[in-house]
Order: sequence, then structure tokens, then C-alpha cells
Amino acid sequence: MISVAELAAQLGGTVVGDGVITLKGIASLEAAGPGELSYLEDEKYFSLAKASKASCLLVPEDFPVTDALASLIVVHRPKLAFALSARMIYPPVESEPGIHPTAVIAKTADIAVTAYVGAHVTVGENARVGRATRIEAGVVIGSSVTVGSDCVVHPNAVLYDGVTIGDRVILHAGVCIGADGFGYVRHDMGYEKFPQIGTVVLEDDVELGAYTCVDRAALGRTRIGRGTKLDNLVHVGHNCDIGERVVIAAQTGISGTVTIEDDCVIGGQVGFGDHIRVQSGAVIGSKAGVLPGKIVRPGVWWGIPIQPLEQFKRLNAHIGRLPQIRKELKEIQARLEDLESRLGKD
Repeated sequence: MISVAELAAQLGGTVVGDGVITLKGIASLEAAGPGELSYLEDEKYFSLAKASKASCLLVPEDFPVTDALASLIVVHRPKLAFALSARMIYPPVESEPGIHPTAVIAKTADIAVTAYVGAHVTVGENARVGRATRIEAGVVIGSSVTVGSDCVVHPNAVLYDGVTIGDRVILHAGVCIGADGFGYVRHDMGYEKFPQIGTVVLEDDVELGAYTCVDRAALGRTRIGRGTKLDNLVHVGHNCDIGERVVIAAQTGISGTVTIEDDCVIGGQVGFGDHIRVQSGAVIGSKAGVLPGKIVRPGVWWGIPIQPLEQFKRLNAHIGRLPQIRKELKEIQARLEDLESRLGKD
């Protein structure tokens, strides 16, 4: 629990009202009750503040404080402040350092004394697990894997041999890092597997959602840059290079040798062909399709194949009118046939 005044000091905000109130939880503006913190940042929600039962609200600098019925903390970016507040009110679960007796650890593995290794974990030869990292039940860490400090690897994740994980990385349940890429060479008898002897590098502060898969490079490395966040069920193919601070929503599939530069936003269920470059600042909407070899420039893109958003909206509006256009066309065709019939008789 934390007082309003203490929280404001941590956030660099200004208290309006009672700073002694103790906060023990967070909730939405509508659901928050006594002892809970909420936030609002859009002017259209200002009127809801009066009805809120929250003990404290995080509000923007242009909020009319005279209308407040609760204690306030005035901050520059309320939503960000709310996210930071959650860390203080709900600190992360910490496990006592140690290795569970059912874990199987290779003799040459290096496990930091402050790390936690859970039940039925397997750690291979020459692997390294850094300071204050949590390896939860059922995780498999292959040979020569490096996992940095302050990481969390949730149950049943698999890290194949030779991959490198930076600091403060979070891997959710079932994540698979370093499986072979989908690379084959056709011959008379079918397909010969192309060598998959590269690696995967996840840089600091990366977070991967449940059952996301990142394939190892055929030759070289597959990289996910610092601060990038991938949702559940995302597939990253071999030799991809994903930059820093990229966000990718669920069920997106990325073929091999795709480059996504820094600060891109990718919606859910987007499909990427191979050898694509997405330039920094591009936003690709949900269910879009990007053809192989394309360069996606900064801006907002949508559709299959992708096109600028305004162009997609115009095309979509025309498609919505197709039933009406078809009806009108049939009427014109009938009138034309009738006119031709009359002219023929004359």
C-alpha cells in the first residue's frame, strides 16, 4: 500500500486534496472504489470523474480541479503514470533464490546465486543464468544459452542451444526460441533441409507473449531489438531483424529475412512475405498482407496487399456499394435490352 502523497512524489505529480489517503489497488474509472486509484486523460471523460468512487484519480494538467470529488494527482501523462503506479501497488512476485530439487542442471552450467530455478527445469552444458532471474517450472534451457539478469521465463518455455537473452526479458508460457527456420532446397526426391546453424539474440527489455516462436537464423542471427514487445502467438522466421521499441500484436506471421526498423507498430494477424523492409515509423493495420520484397515506408498502411490507409478506406467504401451497383447495373442492362428490342422491331 502507498499514500497519495508518496505516489505523487514517485510520479513527479502534484497532489490536489488529501495526500494522506492510502491506496491499496487500481481499477477502471467506472469500477474503482474506496482505496483504489484510477485515471483519465481524455476531456470526454472529465464528466465521469464526479461519479467515480475512486479514492484518487490521476488527471492531466488541463483537468478542472474545482470539479473534483476525490483526491487528485496532476501529471503530464495520466495513462503512463497509471501503469507506473501499478508497479508500486502490485510489486512483481519474487521467489527465494535457489534451485528446486527436481531441476536437472548440467555441471558446467553457471547459475547466479540470486537466481531462482523451479521444478523440473532442465539447464544444458555451459548455459548461464544471470542475477535475480526467475526460471519457472518446466523450462528447458539448452547448451550454451545465455539468460541475462532480472529476467522471467515462465513455465514450459524452450530455449534451444546457443541463443542469447538480454537483461529484464520476459518470456511467457510456451515461448520457443531458436527452433530451426523453415528452409529447404528442392531436389528430385523432394526437399533437402538447408543448414539452420545460426542463432537468436533477444536484446534487453524484450517481452514475448505466450506461445510466440522465434526461429534461429539459417546462417547468422535472428534479432529482436531492445524494448520490443510481441503479443501471443507471433511467429518470427529465420534471419529476421526486428528493431527497437517495435510492438507486434497476436497471430502475426513474419517470413524469413524480414527487416522491421525501430518504432514500428504491427497489428494482429498481419502476414509478411520474405525479404520485406518496414521502415521506421510505419504502422500496419490488422489482417494486412505484405507482399514479398516490398518496402513499407513511414505512414499508416492497411489491406491486402497493403496500401495507404486513405486509399484503403476509399476502396473499402466502393466495395461496400457493390450490391447496390450490381442492382443498378442489372436495371440498366434490362432497359438496354428493352430498347434494343424496340429498335429491332422498328
